[in-house]
Amino acid sequence: MKQIKIANTDMEVSQISLGCMRIAGLTNNEVERLVKTALDEGINYFDHADIYGKGKSEEIFSEAIGMNSSLREKMFIQSKCGINQKDGNYDFSKEYILESVDGILKRLKTDYLDALLLHRPDALAEPEEVAEAFNILKNSGKVRNFGVSNHNSLQIELLQKYLDQKIVFNQLQLSVTNSGMIRTGLNVNMENEAGINRDGSVRDYCRVNDITIQTWSPFQYGFFEGVFLNNDKFPELNKTIDEIAARYGVSNTTIAMAWILRHPAKMQGIAGTTNVERLKEICKASDIVLTRKEWYDIFKAAGNTLP
Repeated sequence: MKQIKIANTDMEVSQISLGCMRIAGLTNNEVERLVKTALDEGINYFDHADIYGKGKSEEIFSEAIGMNSSLREKMFIQSKCGINQKDGNYDFSKEYILESVDGILKRLKTDYLDALLLHRPDALAEPEEVAEAFNILKNSGKVRNFGVSNHNSLQIELLQKYLDQKIVFNQLQLSVTNSGMIRTGLNVNMENEAGINRDGSVRDYCRVNDITIQTWSPFQYGFFEGVFLNNDKFPELNKTIDEIAARYGVSNTTIAMAWILRHPAKMQGIAGTTNVERLKEICKASDIVLTRKEWYDIFKAAGNTLP
């Protein structure tokens, strides 16, 4: 598994991370097998959020693997907070952030997080309050690094203005069928739908500011509408991916992730599967570097056009 150096930190992490959103419904044995497989495949980064399974995902993760100091040293663990589980509203208040982290650490049975991400933007966020919370968490040793998810360029810029710590991650949805952040950059100065900038050129902003993009839902289309692989709604895309997969002797799942990893932004792909065999297929993507033609063939087969 290739490693990524996270700028402004001392972290070198696996190119692919294991997303733990869906593990709440598994047994302890199933979670243990999944995490062990991830580690055996070279994954050392694990993505959580306090709302995943209403906290159950974090609990079963630590219980299933028998979390201890020796095992903890082999892992980078991040979690996210900011979505109030009681009402579903966003809450970046100092009190809520601090309370959330204490709950996360207790459920994960660890003294610290390698990274804490703010989970989607809060319209009522007061950056001064966020800064106070981050300082307390950093100085207490509870959180070592900080990031955001689904934030655009100016939202990050505003927050960073008040922080003493660098924002080092932005978690964003990206797949070949949800490639707006790439499609927009190819349609600059064009009066078409693909040229509409909805994210403040966040991909380029993150690259300029050394913020690592973590990509979620790499196999989904729409907003959790389903998987595009082996889906009759995407015949040309699947035909193209299958042909390239056969060329490399891997699965279509491998190629779909390899398409993301091929981008020079050096993004970290999040694999949210709970199937150990599929996880192994996803991990093979780290060993494949698609050619320019293969990358663009997949991009165009998804219905994207070049101006």
